[in-house]
Amino acid sequence: MRLFDTHAHYDSGAFNADRLEVLSSMPEKGVELILNPGCDLDSSRTAVELSERFPFVYAAVGVHPSDCEGFSPDTVDALRALAGRPKVKAVGEIGLDYYWKDNPAHGFQQEVFHSQLELAEELKLPVIVHDREAHRDCLEIVKAHPNVTGVYHCYSGSLEDAKILVKLGWMLSFTGVVTYKNARRSPEVIDWLPMDRLMIETDSPYLTPEPFRGQRNDSGKVYRVAETIAQVKGLDVEEIARITLANGKRFFGIEGN
Repeated sequence: MRLFDTHAHYDSGAFNADRLEVLSSMPEKGVELILNPGCDLDSSRTAVELSERFPFVYAAVGVHPSDCEGFSPDTVDALRALAGRPKVKAVGEIGLDYYWKDNPAHGFQQEVFHSQLELAEELKLPVIVHDREAHRDCLEIVKAHPNVTGVYHCYSGSLEDAKILVKLGWMLSFTGVVTYKNARRSPEVIDWLPMDRLMIETDSPYLTPEPFRGQRNDSGKVYRVAETIAQVKGLDVEEIARITLANGKRFFGIEGN
Protein backbone atom coordinates (compact mmCIF):
# COMPACT_ATOMS: atom_id res chain seq x y z
CA MET A 1 0.00 0.00 0.00
CA ARG A 2 0.96 3.62 -0.57
CA LEU A 3 -0.42 5.66 2.32
CA PHE A 4 -0.70 9.35 3.23
CA ASP A 5 -0.80 10.15 6.95
CA THR A 6 -2.36 13.60 6.65
CA HIS A 7 -1.94 14.58 10.31
CA ALA A 8 0.97 13.56 12.56
CA HIS A 9 2.83 15.55 15.22
CA TYR A 10 6.48 14.62 14.91
CA ASP A 11 7.23 17.95 16.58
CA SER A 12 5.89 16.35 19.80
CA GLY A 13 8.23 15.67 22.69
CA ALA A 14 7.09 12.05 22.54
CA PHE A 15 9.51 11.67 19.60
CA ASN A 16 12.50 13.44 21.16
CA ALA A 17 14.45 10.21 21.64
CA ASP A 18 14.10 8.83 18.11
CA ARG A 19 12.31 11.35 15.87
CA LEU A 20 14.66 11.10 12.89
CA GLU A 21 14.87 7.32 13.05
CA VAL A 22 11.08 6.93 13.16
CA LEU A 23 10.57 9.26 10.23
CA SER A 24 13.33 7.61 8.21
CA SER A 25 11.59 4.23 8.59
CA MET A 26 8.26 5.34 7.13
CA PRO A 27 8.83 4.80 3.38
CA GLU A 28 9.67 1.12 3.93
CA LYS A 29 6.36 0.81 5.83
CA GLY A 30 4.38 2.03 2.84
CA VAL A 31 3.90 5.57 4.13
CA GLU A 32 4.48 7.72 1.08
CA LEU A 33 3.57 11.13 2.53
CA ILE A 34 3.17 12.76 5.95
CA LEU A 35 1.72 16.16 6.84
CA ASN A 36 2.93 17.60 10.15
CA PRO A 37 0.79 20.46 11.50
CA GLY A 38 2.02 22.89 14.12
CA CYS A 39 0.24 23.71 17.38
CA ASP A 40 2.12 26.90 18.29
CA LEU A 41 4.95 28.93 16.79
CA ASP A 42 7.72 26.65 18.08
CA SER A 43 6.09 23.44 16.88
CA SER A 44 5.22 25.10 13.57
CA ARG A 45 8.89 25.93 13.11
CA THR A 46 9.82 22.33 13.90
CA ALA A 47 7.23 21.08 11.41
CA VAL A 48 8.78 23.27 8.72
CA GLU A 49 12.28 22.09 9.59
CA LEU A 50 11.22 18.43 9.36
CA SER A 51 9.55 19.07 6.00
CA GLU A 52 12.79 20.51 4.69
CA ARG A 53 14.79 17.53 5.96
CA PHE A 54 12.57 14.72 4.64
CA PRO A 55 11.30 14.82 1.05
CA PHE A 56 8.06 13.01 1.94
CA VAL A 57 7.14 15.29 4.87
CA TYR A 58 5.08 18.46 4.46
CA ALA A 59 4.02 21.04 7.04
CA ALA A 60 1.17 23.20 8.21
CA VAL A 61 1.61 26.17 10.53
CA GLY A 62 -0.88 27.39 13.08
CA VAL A 63 -1.86 27.82 16.72
CA HIS A 64 -4.02 25.18 18.40
CA PRO A 65 -6.88 26.43 20.58
CA SER A 66 -5.33 24.85 23.68
CA ASP A 67 -2.11 26.80 23.02
CA CYS A 68 -3.54 30.15 21.93
CA GLU A 69 -3.03 32.16 25.12
CA GLY A 70 -0.94 35.20 24.20
CA PHE A 71 -1.97 35.09 20.53
CA SER A 72 -1.51 38.55 19.00
CA PRO A 73 -1.02 40.33 15.67
CA ASP A 74 2.69 39.51 16.02
CA THR A 75 1.75 35.82 16.08
CA VAL A 76 -0.13 36.26 12.81
CA ASP A 77 2.92 37.94 11.28
CA ALA A 78 5.16 35.07 12.39
CA LEU A 79 2.76 32.49 10.94
CA ARG A 80 2.56 34.44 7.68
CA ALA A 81 6.35 34.35 7.38
CA LEU A 82 6.50 30.61 8.10
CA ALA A 83 3.71 29.95 5.60
CA GLY A 84 5.91 31.38 2.89
CA ARG A 85 8.23 28.37 3.07
CA PRO A 86 7.72 26.12 0.02
CA LYS A 87 6.62 22.94 1.82
CA VAL A 88 3.98 24.60 4.00
CA LYS A 89 0.66 23.46 2.57
CA ALA A 90 -1.98 24.61 5.09
CA VAL A 91 -2.80 26.73 8.12
CA GLY A 92 -3.29 24.45 11.09
CA GLU A 93 -3.92 23.00 13.52
CA ILE A 94 -6.52 25.63 14.41
CA GLY A 95 -10.05 25.62 15.80
CA LEU A 96 -11.90 25.33 19.10
CA ASP A 97 -11.47 23.06 22.12
CA TYR A 98 -14.06 23.34 24.91
CA TYR A 99 -13.16 19.99 26.47
CA TRP A 100 -10.29 21.09 28.71
CA LYS A 101 -11.54 23.45 31.42
CA ASP A 102 -8.18 25.24 31.77
CA ASN A 103 -8.05 26.16 28.07
CA PRO A 104 -8.28 29.85 27.11
CA ALA A 105 -11.74 31.39 27.31
CA HIS A 106 -14.16 30.35 24.58
CA GLY A 107 -14.52 33.88 23.29
CA PHE A 108 -10.76 34.28 22.91
CA GLN A 109 -10.44 30.91 21.17
CA GLN A 110 -13.08 32.10 18.71
CA GLU A 111 -11.18 35.34 18.02
CA VAL A 112 -7.98 33.39 17.35
CA PHE A 113 -9.84 30.99 15.07
CA HIS A 114 -11.29 33.88 13.07
CA SER A 115 -7.83 35.47 12.76
CA GLN A 116 -6.23 32.32 11.40
CA LEU A 117 -9.07 31.69 8.96
CA GLU A 118 -8.56 35.25 7.69
CA LEU A 119 -4.84 34.50 7.29
CA ALA A 120 -5.63 31.35 5.33
CA GLU A 121 -7.91 33.31 3.03
CA GLU A 122 -5.19 35.91 2.50
CA LEU A 123 -2.61 33.23 1.70
CA LYS A 124 -5.04 31.08 -0.33
CA LEU A 125 -4.23 28.05 1.81
CA PRO A 126 -6.59 25.38 3.16
CA VAL A 127 -6.98 24.93 6.91
CA ILE A 128 -6.78 21.98 9.31
CA VAL A 129 -9.48 22.30 11.96
CA HIS A 130 -9.56 20.90 15.49
CA ASP A 131 -13.10 20.72 16.92
CA ARG A 132 -13.55 19.20 20.36
CA GLU A 133 -16.83 19.63 22.21
CA ALA A 134 -17.41 22.84 20.21
CA HIS A 135 -19.34 21.57 17.20
CA ARG A 136 -21.93 24.34 16.92
CA ASP A 137 -19.57 27.29 17.40
CA CYS A 138 -16.92 25.74 15.16
CA LEU A 139 -19.38 25.23 12.32
CA GLU A 140 -20.77 28.76 12.63
CA ILE A 141 -17.27 30.26 12.42
CA VAL A 142 -16.39 28.10 9.42
CA LYS A 143 -19.58 29.22 7.69
CA ALA A 144 -18.62 32.84 8.34
CA HIS A 145 -15.55 32.35 6.11
CA PRO A 146 -17.01 30.98 2.86
CA ASN A 147 -13.82 31.60 0.90
CA VAL A 148 -11.83 29.21 3.11
CA THR A 149 -12.00 25.44 2.82
CA GLY A 150 -10.22 22.79 4.76
CA VAL A 151 -10.41 19.52 6.62
CA TYR A 152 -11.94 18.64 9.96
CA HIS A 153 -9.24 16.43 11.40
CA CYS A 154 -10.22 13.50 13.65
CA TYR A 155 -13.84 14.14 12.72
CA SER A 156 -16.16 13.56 15.68
CA GLY A 157 -19.28 15.46 14.65
CA SER A 158 -22.68 14.27 13.54
CA LEU A 159 -23.80 13.01 10.16
CA GLU A 160 -25.92 16.16 9.85
CA ASP A 161 -22.88 18.41 10.32
CA ALA A 162 -20.84 16.24 7.96
CA LYS A 163 -23.40 16.82 5.23
CA ILE A 164 -23.21 20.59 5.79
CA LEU A 165 -19.40 20.58 5.64
CA VAL A 166 -19.30 18.50 2.46
CA LYS A 167 -21.79 20.89 0.87
CA LEU A 168 -19.43 23.74 1.81
CA GLY A 169 -16.56 21.93 0.04
CA TRP A 170 -14.76 20.59 3.10
CA MET A 171 -12.93 17.29 3.71
CA LEU A 172 -13.25 14.97 6.72
CA SER A 173 -10.35 12.98 8.15
CA PHE A 174 -10.39 9.98 10.47
CA THR A 175 -7.92 8.55 12.98
CA GLY A 176 -7.40 5.31 14.88
CA VAL A 177 -10.52 6.18 16.86
CA VAL A 178 -12.48 4.41 14.11
CA THR A 179 -10.96 1.12 15.29
CA TYR A 180 -12.31 1.49 18.84
CA LYS A 181 -15.31 -0.57 19.95
CA ASN A 182 -17.10 2.54 21.24
CA ALA A 183 -16.78 4.42 17.94
CA ARG A 184 -20.45 5.02 17.12
CA ARG A 185 -20.71 8.14 14.99
CA SER A 186 -17.71 7.53 12.76
CA PRO A 187 -18.99 4.42 10.94
CA GLU A 188 -22.26 6.17 10.10
CA VAL A 189 -20.45 9.22 8.73
CA ILE A 190 -17.88 7.14 6.84
CA ASP A 191 -20.58 4.98 5.27
CA TRP A 192 -22.29 8.11 3.88
CA LEU A 193 -19.21 10.20 3.06
CA PRO A 194 -18.40 10.67 -0.66
CA MET A 195 -15.05 9.06 -1.43
CA ASP A 196 -13.53 12.27 -2.74
CA ARG A 197 -13.95 13.95 0.69
CA LEU A 198 -12.18 11.30 2.77
CA MET A 199 -8.70 11.44 4.29
CA ILE A 200 -6.89 9.30 6.87
CA GLU A 201 -4.45 10.20 9.64
CA THR A 202 -2.86 8.99 12.86
CA ASP A 203 -2.67 12.20 14.94
CA SER A 204 0.57 10.65 16.19
CA PRO A 205 1.69 10.26 18.90
CA TYR A 206 -1.94 10.19 20.05
CA LEU A 207 -5.04 8.05 19.30
CA THR A 208 -3.19 4.81 18.65
CA PRO A 209 -5.44 2.33 16.81
CA GLU A 210 -6.35 -1.16 17.93
CA PRO A 211 -4.63 -3.52 18.50
CA PHE A 212 -1.80 -1.18 19.51
CA ARG A 213 -3.59 0.99 22.10
CA GLY A 214 -1.29 1.89 24.97
CA GLN A 215 1.69 2.30 22.65
CA ARG A 216 2.98 5.52 21.12
CA ASN A 217 1.33 6.08 17.77
CA ASP A 218 3.24 6.70 14.54
CA SER A 219 2.48 6.87 10.82
CA GLY A 220 3.33 3.20 10.36
CA LYS A 221 -0.02 2.41 12.00
CA VAL A 222 -2.17 4.49 9.64
CA TYR A 223 -2.92 1.32 7.65
CA ARG A 224 -5.26 0.28 10.48
CA VAL A 225 -7.42 3.33 9.76
CA ALA A 226 -7.50 2.40 6.07
CA GLU A 227 -8.42 -1.20 6.90
CA THR A 228 -11.30 -0.18 9.15
CA ILE A 229 -12.68 2.30 6.63
CA ALA A 230 -12.44 -0.38 3.93
CA GLN A 231 -14.59 -2.65 6.08
CA VAL A 232 -17.22 0.07 6.56
CA LYS A 233 -17.23 0.97 2.87
CA GLY A 234 -17.13 -2.63 1.66
CA LEU A 235 -14.06 -1.90 -0.44
CA ASP A 236 -10.56 -3.33 -0.73
CA VAL A 237 -8.04 -1.66 1.56
CA GLU A 238 -5.75 -1.00 -1.40
CA GLU A 239 -8.56 1.05 -2.96
CA ILE A 240 -8.97 3.08 0.22
CA ALA A 241 -5.21 3.71 0.31
CA ARG A 242 -5.19 4.79 -3.34
CA ILE A 243 -8.16 7.13 -2.96
CA THR A 244 -7.03 8.75 0.29
CA LEU A 245 -3.52 9.26 -1.08
CA ALA A 246 -4.95 11.01 -4.13
CA ASN A 247 -7.37 13.03 -2.00
CA GLY A 248 -4.61 14.19 0.33
CA LYS A 249 -2.31 15.21 -2.51
CA ARG A 250 -5.11 17.13 -4.19
CA PHE A 251 -6.20 18.83 -0.97
CA PHE A 252 -2.70 19.94 0.01
CA GLY A 253 -1.61 20.74 -3.54
CA ILE A 254 1.23 18.21 -3.54
CA GLU A 255 2.49 17.22 -6.95
CA GLY A 256 4.75 14.33 -7.91
CA ASN A 257 5.63 11.49 -5.50
